Amino acid sequence: MLNSDSLEATLIRSVVISLFTWRRAATDDPVDDDERFGWWGDSYPAVDDDRIGSRLWLLRRVKLTRQTQLDAEFYAKEALQWLLDDGQVTSIEITSERADVARLSLGVILTLSTAERLEINSNQLWQVTYAV
Repeated sequence: MLNSDSLEATLIRSVVISLFTWRRAATDDPVDDDERFGWWGDSYPAVDDDRIGSRLWLLRRVKLTRQTQLDAEFYAKEALQWLLDDGQVTSIEITSERADVARLSLGVILTLSTAERLEINSNQLWQVTYAV
């Protein structure tokens, strides 16, 4: 049990925003068209290279393979890195599980400085569905 319900709610909200807001695609990311999406505010970061969201959206039209699963884990970790950088948590663990041939569920385990762990399961929030 976390030391505060409001802390738990804040961390869950932070994870949801970080994972499911579309981060602008990098110049070398494969995209379907010229649109790289992303939040306009990332054009003027207060801290160099500080961006909001994740690149999970890049996987929306790909076949679910082991590489896609690894990419999803990488994008999730990248999106949550700010929690480590800002000292909000001491570690982040990303897990993924193929729900079936076309769905991938992500899990996030945050460890706080008190060694308490908060597990956030994405199938309670959202699931990625891939082309078969």
